[in-house]
Amino acid sequence: MRMVDLIEKKRNKEKLSKKEIDFIIKSYTAGEIPDYQMSALLMAIYFNKMDKEETLNLTLAMRDSGDTLDLSEIKGIKVDKHSTGGVGDKTTLVLGPMLAACGLKLAKMSGRGLGHTGGTIDKMESIPGFKTSLSMEAFVKQVNELGIAITGQTGNLAPADKKIYALRDVTATVENISLIASSIMSKKLASGADSICLDVKVGSGAFMKTIEDAKKLASAMVEIGKGAGKSTIAIISEMDEPLGLAVGNSLEVREVIESLKGRGPKDLMELVYCLGSYMIKSAKPEVSLADARKMLEASITEGTALEKFKVFVKAQGGDENVANDYSLLKIAPRVIEVLSKEEGYVAHIQSDLIGHASMILGGGRQRKEDTIDYGVGIELNKKVSDKVLENELLAKIYVNDETNLANAIDDIYEAFRIEKEEIKEPVLIKEIVE
Repeated sequence: MRMVDLIEKKRNKEKLSKKEIDFIIKSYTAGEIPDYQMSALLMAIYFNKMDKEETLNLTLAMRDSGDTLDLSEIKGIKVDKHSTGGVGDKTTLVLGPMLAACGLKLAKMSGRGLGHTGGTIDKMESIPGFKTSLSMEAFVKQVNELGIAITGQTGNLAPADKKIYALRDVTATVENISLIASSIMSKKLASGADSICLDVKVGSGAFMKTIEDAKKLASAMVEIGKGAGKSTIAIISEMDEPLGLAVGNSLEVREVIESLKGRGPKDLMELVYCLGSYMIKSAKPEVSLADARKMLEASITEGTALEKFKVFVKAQGGDENVANDYSLLKIAPRVIEVLSKEEGYVAHIQSDLIGHASMILGGGRQRKEDTIDYGVGIELNKKVSDKVLENELLAKIYVNDETNLANAIDDIYEAFRIEKEEIKEPVLIKEIVE
């Protein structure tokens, strides 16, 4: 089998067999196929696409290119969730303790943030002492005992995806549904969960800008999951404004704790309840969606989710006292208020601009090697459809290094669009793809 023949085959719009895809992924991971040939194949796939069978086979080959986690020692159904990335998305940290309080097992591997989107691991590391690197033995033990563990991704999880994604990034072949879906799902399948819930973001702060593209991606990932024998569902949710009010690591952890105390922002909690209800139902088919939501709500009102958060933080070396003493989060002491220049209604908040503002203050990475200032970020005071008066507070900026403060302020003003006419509250949950 020769790579040049397979490139020619895909160039001519022919279908690649499972055997051929396995050969490509295995050989490229081993360094036996050069980057220039893989680049040519990726471009052929970009233009001529892959069908459902090819996409599934590509995903499984990438899954099997490195370690796959064996979670069989964890008792019960193991659930996992994945977000395609957004601004202010701290859903996992609210939902995880709630699910564990409801008796589910969340065994989750998460990544770091890059660009204007935040990473769950970065948020957790803003808690003093919190360890995001667990051995497999400790990971399994903690999930069995507490129902929840979150750890950073292992170095050898789907290594083919890491190599291929790096190549796609520099060859303009990122925006292809099969390549995106296989990249995400190869890591999810390698992580070993029985049931996968996907939160597919759509809008200005998301990778998928249109509902049509979001549906295509959601459908492709659900088909891959089911083809691999996993219970899989996707919820398409809006990212035309940041999720919740806080953007920035420590600020988001504080909002997580407030949410577990029953004081969470409306949109964040709506998404948490939606995702959580489907995850409970996947693990406990006899429970209706309505009853699943009641279980989640009870975990908040009865305080069991907050207690689960505390023991989860303590188990991973963090200071559980953050739940009662936010000063432990070292939130930046200098606060700049951004005031509205006009009266009207908030028609739009450009998510990626808010994320960019937080990033240039030090709250995110422009490159993988950048260090993060956990204490900086943005806290919104207004959401889409809210009425705003002239000189009323739009947002607060938490800052340590003021080098990029003026640019961050400009980003926030540019992000907010205020109109004279009353605006309807946006619909957060766009569609459920089963």
